[in-house]
Amino acid sequence: MNADAGEILYEVRDGHTAVLTLNRPQARNAVNGAVAAAMEALVERTESDPEIRAVVLASSHAEVFSAGADLKEIAAGRRASLRTERGGFAGLAFARRDKPWIAAVDGKALAGGCELVLSCDMVVASTAASFGLPEVLRGLVAAAGGLYRLPRALPPNVALELIATALPIDAARAHHFGFVNRLTAPGEALQEALLLARQIGANAPVAVRESLKVARAALDRIEPELRQRSAEAMAVVAASEDYREGPLAFIEKRAPRWRGAEGPIARWAPPARAFSS
Repeated sequence: MNADAGEILYEVRDGHTAVLTLNRPQARNAVNGAVAAAMEALVERTESDPEIRAVVLASSHAEVFSAGADLKEIAAGRRASLRTERGGFAGLAFARRDKPWIAAVDGKALAGGCELVLSCDMVVASTAASFGLPEVLRGLVAAAGGLYRLPRALPPNVALELIATALPIDAARAHHFGFVNRLTAPGEALQEALLLARQIGANAPVAVRESLKVARAALDRIEPELRQRSAEAMAVVAASEDYREGPLAFIEKRAPRWRGAEGPIARWAPPARAFSS
């Protein structure tokens, strides 16, 4: 069964695996409002379908899984359209899901694209894939979970380097650190992800869902606080001159001229109670 939900393709494989394919190749699968709305609808669709036991998130672009947020939308003042009420960024980053999600990555997953990968439970990637959070290059922050999910997926010092330098990590190194579950040859990530989905689907669906609830809770026990902290960081950045300069420089194809000055809102101060692990 196939369906086209806006700019995301939907297909059911093997009777129990839903494949959602990002399909804006002309924009390097950058997330716009249409992608976010379609993703939220498809999350609800897969969650409500009792026949679906696993979901694979893939990409139609041969070289780029997703370039993240569409900077043209941000420059035009439409950043809010890139998130939904229930799902957050791209309709997925903070969506409540019980079923397992697998990212099949065969190219670059950058910025919000990397955050989409981090939103999934498992990652299958080819040696052509890479991952990065280059938001600071554009005067932005990775506020869709990347700033706290990446240090959970990688050794903290490695994650901090990627966040601060904006440099990516290749799939082989990510696999070495356990970020990538399975590493494949180029062009084979989707097939391996489907195999993993079948292996999950062979087990009792209720047992899988309930087991994942407990396992996710162990990882996400302070996520509400971290999500709030990410939102506060974005608010500080959004009030700065650099926030407008980054996307504008990208559109004008020139090097950004950073000012490094904050806007009129107050700087963030740590809460009285320190975050606990």
